[in-house]
Amino acid sequence: MGLRLEAADLSAFLTREFPEVADDFEVLSAGDELAMRLKVGPQHLRPGGTVSGPSMFALADVAMYLAILSRIGPVKLAVTTNISMDFMRKPEAGRDLIGTARILKLGRVLAVGDVLIRSAGSEGVVARAGLTYSIPPGRAA
Repeated sequence: MGLRLEAADLSAFLTREFPEVADDFEVLSAGDELAMRLKVGPQHLRPGGTVSGPSMFALADVAMYLAILSRIGPVKLAVTTNISMDFMRKPEAGRDLIGTARILKLGRVLAVGDVLIRSAGSEGVVARAGLTYSIPPGRAA
């Protein structure tokens, strides 16, 4: 099926290319789905002690980006063209967030997928994101 990047490869790519955010995330697994942890810290909280929407957005965006790269290789210029988020419940206090990304369609120029976000150790979905990415010509795969 071609090139597949593993969790360690994706973590190294994130650290090398996006060091400003890499410390916030941990790639847990890569395969048919990609699981990623947002290490929730004070910078991710909003008043009321819950994780902010922008932090959940970042988790969804980075998880889908890396899920796509796990299939096509380290293409820096794949970019988000659309994202839609549904916030379903308040994240549990004091817990990291886990985003599970799956690719629904991987085409030549567009990739479509979704990310489910949960509080670590919980089955309840906190948020759901639907994303579309543009893949530049000459991708690695």
